[in-house]
Amino acid sequence: MIHDFHSDRMEGGHKPMARSREYQLISFKVIVLILGVPFLLSFVLAGGLLYYYGYDLPRRLDLKSTYRPAVVSTVYDVQGQPIGEFYHQRRVVVPLERIPSHVVRAVLAAEDARFFKHKGVDGFAILRALIRNLRRGEIREGGSTITQQLVRGFFLTPERTLRRKIREAILAYRVERNHTKEEILYLYLNQVYFGHGNYGIEAASRDYFGKGVEGLTLAEAALLAGLPRSPSRSSPYRDFFSAMERQRYVLRRMYQEGFITEATYLEALQAPIRLTPAPALNSQIAPYFVEYVRQTIGDRYGFDPLLQGGLRIYTSLDASIQMAAQKAVREGLDEIRLRIKRKKGPGDSHKGDIEGALLALDPHTGSVRALVGGYDFSLSQFNRALQAKRQPGSAFKPIIYSAALESGFSQLSIVRDGALSFRMAPGKFWRPQNYDNRFFGPVTLRSALAHSLNSVAVRLVDRIGVERIIRQARKLGIESPMEKNLSLALGSASLSLLEMVRAYTVFANGGHLVEPLFITKVTDRDGKVLEENAPESTPVLSPEIAYVLTDMLKNVIQSGTGRAAAKWGRPVAGKTGTTSEFRDGWFIGYTADLVAGVWVGYDDHRPLGEKETGARTALPIWLNFMREADQGDESEDFPVPEGIGWLKVNLKDDGYPMPVFESSQVTRIPFVIGSRLDAPSPAKARGLNSDAQLWTDGAE
Repeated sequence: MIHDFHSDRMEGGHKPMARSREYQLISFKVIVLILGVPFLLSFVLAGGLLYYYGYDLPRRLDLKSTYRPAVVSTVYDVQGQPIGEFYHQRRVVVPLERIPSHVVRAVLAAEDARFFKHKGVDGFAILRALIRNLRRGEIREGGSTITQQLVRGFFLTPERTLRRKIREAILAYRVERNHTKEEILYLYLNQVYFGHGNYGIEAASRDYFGKGVEGLTLAEAALLAGLPRSPSRSSPYRDFFSAMERQRYVLRRMYQEGFITEATYLEALQAPIRLTPAPALNSQIAPYFVEYVRQTIGDRYGFDPLLQGGLRIYTSLDASIQMAAQKAVREGLDEIRLRIKRKKGPGDSHKGDIEGALLALDPHTGSVRALVGGYDFSLSQFNRALQAKRQPGSAFKPIIYSAALESGFSQLSIVRDGALSFRMAPGKFWRPQNYDNRFFGPVTLRSALAHSLNSVAVRLVDRIGVERIIRQARKLGIESPMEKNLSLALGSASLSLLEMVRAYTVFANGGHLVEPLFITKVTDRDGKVLEENAPESTPVLSPEIAYVLTDMLKNVIQSGTGRAAAKWGRPVAGKTGTTSEFRDGWFIGYTADLVAGVWVGYDDHRPLGEKETGARTALPIWLNFMREADQGDESEDFPVPEGIGWLKVNLKDDGYPMPVFESSQVTRIPFVIGSRLDAPSPAKARGLNSDAQLWTDGAE
């Protein structure tokens, strides 16, 4: 009985324990079911949402190797100085190694202090932003990481929707999985917008502080780091106080995150901020030249590559010479305007003002060293150096005289300066006059060119033939239409300043026609050469003819209409030009190394005013320019070709006509060896060879 009791007791004691365990198991299952099902459903839902919002997003991202953002195309002068830039987005890509650590830390403090701790999405930052937004009652912060901002800029729109935030998070995670933190920073710092058209830290540094990112101080870096959050509202140009408030916030965050010490923080707070706005480069140095480059490259390669492709465009322009040209034109036109205003009085006003242009070429290479197309590019973009066609007046005469020399005339050939009358139509006659309405009788060609005698030029064209003169002009690079009549002798054809200056380079370089060279090389952003242009020239005149004509044009400076240029004291050749009723003033002159031409006039062809000749309007501008631009050897003269001999004559005693305007009697005249020298007069013809002294090879 005892055994059975014991047995019954034992059996009865185990049943409650078994039930307790069974109950616990059931309870556990219920709890798991209650908690797990929602969790599982949440997991499935989350997976579904991720698939739904991210199925069409790229899965394996390689932003670093495919990063080809729109970058600035830059124009450089001959010394490598930037003179222009073209862009849709002003961006200059720089490697992360060039960006100082304090600049990087300032950006991290402002945008994503936990950047190196998260995997693309920072839950802590999202929670913090949520709490702050709830307190403010409005959405002010989004909690986006730098990676999220990066993918938003690359792939998404800035719309504030849940869909965009989810897609942003998906992409950020995928980017973090395929890139190092340093690669993401490199992309972000070159991609983010800093306001005022500046994309990337380098462009912002140049635009706000006038220097590269390497030169930024901590205070400057903090100001820039505060801009991406709200580039417009925080712009120091629009609201300096707001920008400085944001800068102080960035510095405080840097201190709180341990990026800088307290002493550094306090010092940066007191550091002065001096904005140095970068001037509009395209309008600063050579606006007309840069605009020509823009049109040329855009037509050649397309405007999208020009504005986005980071082309490097190397040109022949010399910025220092260009600045001298800008200054000379601006000051010269100001002086002319003031003089004319005094003549006309305050009550005489007209629409438009006096304009001018200057073009300078290297005669040996055709390189354009300076180009000024007008008084102010911001007021008028019309390029008067390249686009305007104006009558050159007497500046055209050297072309006629070069044809005369090739036709057998010499400097000492004698032509009558006297009245002429040509019947143009029944009852209509053309009677060309000299500037002062006087005639001087027999004169040498040397004197006639020096003093710009119109009747002599007309007689030469009549003798040589209009068609021969046109062929000569074409040979010297003039392409504009020219009418076949004798008025061509007085420069009646409408030509560009470029055409005229190019023609004079032939005289300056010994007979070679050069191609104007604006662009020397173009490369893409990777340094691949797209084009490279070398100087081109073609011999069109003999060196001897070119030298004799240059000597005649030197005499224009020494004793003729260009005497004002003689005060420079350098060997100079050149010719003035004035059109009827003083509508145009020209001067084209050169040294051994530089040819420059100046035009002055009104765009609407109004007269400049009484006695406003090329010698009075254009020549002073040319002289002031050349004094600063041509810094070569002051004693350097034009090289003498081998085929040149020298004749020493006494213009008076040897029987040559000696007009009252000749400044000297004894003259040393170059001539082409083997050519015919005209006798001065029948009385002296027999004695010319015995009385004249000859030298060859440039030696006496």
